[in-house]
Amino acid sequence: MIRVAGLTKRYGNLVAVRNVSFEVAEGEVVGFLGPNGAGKTTTMRCLTGFLAPSDGRVEVAGHDLARAPLAGRAAVGYLPELPPLYPEMRVDDYVGYVASINGVPRAQRAAHVERALEACGLSDVRRRVIRTLSKGFRQRVGLAQAIVHEPAVLVFDEPTSGLDPLQIAEIRELIRRLATEQGRTVILSTHVLAEVEAICRRVLIIAYGELRLDAPLERVRESGGLEETFRREVEAAGGLSPEGGGE
Repeated sequence: MIRVAGLTKRYGNLVAVRNVSFEVAEGEVVGFLGPNGAGKTTTMRCLTGFLAPSDGRVEVAGHDLARAPLAGRAAVGYLPELPPLYPEMRVDDYVGYVASINGVPRAQRAAHVERALEACGLSDVRRRVIRTLSKGFRQRVGLAQAIVHEPAVLVFDEPTSGLDPLQIAEIRELIRRLATEQGRTVILSTHVLAEVEAICRRVLIIAYGELRLDAPLERVRESGGLEETFRREVEAAGGLSPEGGGE
């Protein structure tokens, strides 16, 4: 469902992501784990078509993003670290607007919005103005805009950043349901180990712009645990990559 081959992204002399390759199969839930500045966000932006790679290839749902960018982007639902909300709009109006710009036909739009609001626990606040919502509910609106066009692939970048513990638990459970009940392919970018432990079945570890590990979470647990593996891989990458990574 996702295929990344030799992905490299440069910003001038800075190599933010260096020769990253991995695949994510249909229905997988994968954690993309790394410290701040490891290259996670840059990789996510390349996956969603917001950035063009300097080198390499990205395919989503069979579409090469360089050759068929519109088809590739249509297959992706993206929640960036800062959700792209219009605070003056009402919840259902905003989600409907996102559905329209993502090409959902007018005749199907109301049904798509209804399913997205229900899935994200927003039905009771559908007529509220977004700016009046708590941060946790605004994050739910961000999730609703990511899924309203019912894409095959969901990409979440730091989805619980800045939330309190209760809100974090709610958002994690919501993401888990989207994956398990709706069969979505999910890649979750985070620097929080507990996020991966709670949601994912496979982990990718990136550090200093380099992919250091790609393994099932169960195997990582058996070989010393996620925390120890993460520490080891980040330290090893730091010794090999004095240039450092990027976003």
